[in-house]
Amino acid sequence: MSTDRFDVLEGAISPAENTRLFGHAEAEHFLAQSYRSGKGHHAILIEGPAGIGKATLAFRFANHVLSHPDPAQAPEEIADPDPNSIVSRQIASGASHNLLHLTRPVDEKTGKVKSAITVDEVRRAGKFFSQTSGTGNWRIVIVDPADDLNRNAANAILKILEEPPKRSLFLVLTHAPGKLLPTIRSRCLPLQLKPLAPGALRDAMTHLGFDLSGPQTQKVLASADGSVSEALKLINYGGLDIMTAFEAILSGQEPGIRKDMHKLAEVLAGKDSETIFEFFVALVTGYVMDEARKAARTGEIDRADRFARLSSGVTERISVAQGYNLDRKQTVLMILDDLRAASRSMA
Repeated sequence: MSTDRFDVLEGAISPAENTRLFGHAEAEHFLAQSYRSGKGHHAILIEGPAGIGKATLAFRFANHVLSHPDPAQAPEEIADPDPNSIVSRQIASGASHNLLHLTRPVDEKTGKVKSAITVDEVRRAGKFFSQTSGTGNWRIVIVDPADDLNRNAANAILKILEEPPKRSLFLVLTHAPGKLLPTIRSRCLPLQLKPLAPGALRDAMTHLGFDLSGPQTQKVLASADGSVSEALKLINYGGLDIMTAFEAILSGQEPGIRKDMHKLAEVLAGKDSETIFEFFVALVTGYVMDEARKAARTGEIDRADRFARLSSGVTERISVAQGYNLDRKQTVLMILDDLRAASRSMA
């Protein structure tokens, strides 16, 4: 059964094709030992922030299982996939009949990736299992990520998890496990991955061909929060410039700051700016929550409350703008005005 191709950031390697994983040796060892024991769980919930290697780990483990279908004969550790092996070639090309990758589908009308994994996608899993039930091979489904399942799709996945077919394995990825249905979480064995340490992040970026020895290295490593995808956004998508402009706007004074605000808003509203706009939204959300936490720790209850409410307001403003396809530039300007007003009023 073919897997869908999915968007990959510029400079990244598709998890299905990536032959290296950095910083998660302990998790790999656990999966290898669990599988070899013959008592592994049928559904594993791989948790952790975006961009730290959850999907790469899932595809590596799937490759390991499909390459060694008898658990008792499987190696004690997961090796780097051999790109020339039949299993690896099938997985990399999306042609494996024993692996199904469920992710947000592409809208045939717009050519863009949909905002959610729909129930129609999950129904593909039912068809997948029925078509492969007579082969005797392992059948593996990677849900990437489960956070994108809409309500109907989540309920459909739950039904399969409650009565899993024989020799089936679900690798369920999540950036925010607390947002998943509790019943889905209860059917899975949690495996938490931590953000990459600076050394592992540097190794991962070197593997992708990036030299992190320049003057911006420390800022990239510090700002990426242990995430390869965040590092790529900082380097390849202008993320460092966005951060610098954002910090200057928050600390700047009128009247010249309005020009900087409009310049930033125009960049974020430009054509093909989805990735950097999502980066900006995460930047804003992180800033607001950090301010709320800092205020709470120092006993500034009014300030903490104001920023906590501002966080909800920013999220709602973005949701409304996206839902009604409102002008993105104006949305960015309103968010920046809200942030500056909150900072001034509590200064």
